Amino acid sequence: MRREVLLVAEMIDAAEQAQSLVVGADLATLNADRQRRDALLWNFTVLGEAAAQLGDDVKARFDDVEWARPERLRNRVIHGYWSIDIEILHTTATDLLPAFVEQLRHVLAELEADGHA
Repeated sequence: MRREVLLVAEMIDAAEQAQSLVVGADLATLNADRQRRDALLWNFTVLGEAAAQLGDDVKARFDDVEWARPERLRNRVIHGYWSIDIEILHTTATDLLPAFVEQLRHVLAELEADGHA
């Protein structure tokens, strides 16, 4: 499989994992559950790192996808983890990731249709 397909698939998986970690969890639950919070941080890190590793050609081809957002969040998690606002992660996972995953699924389908798988 080509690298781009693997990276997009990894992004989908990480985003779906982040979404599942916040289902039924309010901010108090996330703040009290270190394993869940750490897993959420990890999945946002993986999501952003995979986005950063995608080639510029893929990003340019699918320029309606906000590739930089997960990269910026990853950098925030990695370089300022002690000051991460859990509410931002919760809101992102709940409100933004579902539509982002749909965009990624479209990208993945297009790449696979092009024979990049």
